[in-house]
Amino acid sequence: MSKYSKLLTGTGVALVTPFKNNGQIDFNGLKKLVKHIIKGKCEYLVPLGTTGESVTLSDDEKNAVVDCVIQSNEGKLPIVMGLGGNNTQDILWKLEKNDFAGITALLSVSPYYNKPSQVGILAHYTLMAQVSPLPIILYNVPGRTGANMTAETTLALAHSQPKIIGVKEASGNMEQIMEIIRSKPKDFLVISGDDGITMPLIAAGANGVISVLANGYPKDFSTMVRLALQSDNKKAANLHYKYLPLVPMLFAEGSPSGIKCALKQLGIMDDHVRLPVVKVSNGLAQKIISFVKSNK
Repeated sequence: MSKYSKLLTGTGVALVTPFKNNGQIDFNGLKKLVKHIIKGKCEYLVPLGTTGESVTLSDDEKNAVVDCVIQSNEGKLPIVMGLGGNNTQDILWKLEKNDFAGITALLSVSPYYNKPSQVGILAHYTLMAQVSPLPIILYNVPGRTGANMTAETTLALAHSQPKIIGVKEASGNMEQIMEIIRSKPKDFLVISGDDGITMPLIAAGANGVISVLANGYPKDFSTMVRLALQSDNKKAANLHYKYLPLVPMLFAEGSPSGIKCALKQLGIMDDHVRLPVVKVSNGLAQKIISFVKSNK
């Protein structure tokens, strides 16, 4: 097992970015969240992803979020930083200019809105791999990007670019993900991007998850993942089915509104989000609150 396969197997947490009522970043809330996740024994932290509302953060705010996570982490867990977008040249510039001290690897979403061809996606990541000072985890989430990254493209990158060490797969296409697992290099990480299908994906050979739900329930969810990785499917299934009803609630009216509602009920932070995302409706909030209260 390679260094990165060992470090990044298990549960990574797609960290939310807490906000105050005035719209500013709540750094105290972020520190509290990081401590909560460390206490829950997750394997690594993932700031500046979709769940972190990174597209609504300025570059200065992104830097401040990462600095806060690094300081709060105190070297305890690896940190995988989100760095992606639909402007290849801008990403290459950031890869060359940014200081990545304290960061283990990068999570980079497939280009969105442009709807590039597979040739374009391949060229985008190939250039990134040539410039990046850190290993890269691909991120395929066609429901948000508008363009699926096929198994063939993922595998071509996995076999040709040593800097590309894994993929977070959130296509929901089990056949596609299993084809990647079947044909990937030995130490290439296949990471679930959907909490609800993490256990069956691990049974099929995946290496873990980058989770939204684990913001709120790091201990139980990371325990479920470790049990699944150990093929203790009966115990893993108990935890999987315990939290399965919550998963659709977290995404029913946009993310991270759902998980922020749960985190507020858990006393970790408030539930403020940045437009165009809005808080969940009162009806959905009551369902989430009811779940949290019944699972304390």
